[in-house]
Amino acid sequence: MNKILIPKKYLVLFLIILICLIGVYLIFLKKSPESTSTKKSEDTFEQGSEQAPEALVSVRTVTAKKGDMNINLKSPGEAFTRKKIIVKSEVPGWINRLYVEEGQHIKKGDLLVELDNRQYQLNLQEARATYLQKLSELLMEQKFSQSLEQTPASTTERLEKLKKEFDKANDLYSKGMISIEEFEKISKEYEMALIESGELKDEIREAAKGVTQADISVKKAQMELEKTQIYAPFSGIICNIQVTTQEHVSSSQELFTLVNIDQIQVHAKVLESEIGKMKTDRQVTLNFSAYPQKDFKGIVKSISPIIDPEDRTCRVIVTMKNPDEVIKPGMHADVEIITDIYHDRLLIPQEAILVRGGRKLAFVVEGNLAKWRYLELGLENEEYAEVLDGIKEGEKVIIEGHFTLAHDAKVRIVE
Repeated sequence: MNKILIPKKYLVLFLIILICLIGVYLIFLKKSPESTSTKKSEDTFEQGSEQAPEALVSVRTVTAKKGDMNINLKSPGEAFTRKKIIVKSEVPGWINRLYVEEGQHIKKGDLLVELDNRQYQLNLQEARATYLQKLSELLMEQKFSQSLEQTPASTTERLEKLKKEFDKANDLYSKGMISIEEFEKISKEYEMALIESGELKDEIREAAKGVTQADISVKKAQMELEKTQIYAPFSGIICNIQVTTQEHVSSSQELFTLVNIDQIQVHAKVLESEIGKMKTDRQVTLNFSAYPQKDFKGIVKSISPIIDPEDRTCRVIVTMKNPDEVIKPGMHADVEIITDIYHDRLLIPQEAILVRGGRKLAFVVEGNLAKWRYLELGLENEEYAEVLDGIKEGEKVIIEGHFTLAHDAKVRIVE
């Protein structure tokens, strides 16, 4: 078997190349950026863990203090106004002038409508002429007639007696102490005595001659003439206009609506079981669907003495001022009425209360550390809770920035 012989010079050359490769590899490994950066990172981490300061948590606080705890009752309600009328024409006629427009604000006493009054002026002149004619006839009769009879003394005495009885009966009747039949009996006797004595002779003569009826006709004609001009009975807003200028209207025809919404009533329905907690003059918070982010204030004005048999509720009337006229009659409202007031209770906001592990707690600030306190609570409403144990009066309670806080966390109070 033949052996392969490697020349010595090739063997030496191979060893030299191998040694060079090993040297290059060792040099590259020593200067590797990865190993260098890893070492530097480890050094930096070790130094940083010793020097990095703990971050402060920003929180907002309130002071736990004593006050009144209000317990509220909620109820649906609807807005109304007491000052709302439909303006009608009291006499027929043609509209000469219509002084109002839809949505116009008017003041009490403003002239709103003017009807053609020429016919009514003629009616008044005719009534006055008739009155003057009847009056002149009466005066002529009185001038040429003389009364030869004197009122007997006995009649005068009886008249004075009956007048005293009439005055006394009138006083008793006004106080509800005698019946209307008794009063009318005494009144009739007194009137008969006046006629017999001649005290009413002038009135009787005027009636007989038609003077009285003529005078009444004049007054009626004057009233009808005045009704051709319609004035505002109160200040308010014009709406729902149904007529125009030069239109003929009949008696009692609807012209437009006048409404005043400076003050609004809200009618709320309270359950029969809750009505015993209602009191007048209690403050009320009102939230209208049209303004969901704004609360309005009102006062309980009255409580109905009647329970609705259908839904077993009682109507509670709340009044509120509405100077900007933003609330309109018919709007829906959520009514929150104070039913009970508990005085001198230690209170904290509901925002301060957290639940962890099924227990209620709150954080207070001691120095610059947050300390949690387990709470024992009493009365609660939507805004506040009464603290029976866990927090003392005057302590600073965290209400913002506390959801992820840990006990003894460092905090910084911000305004």
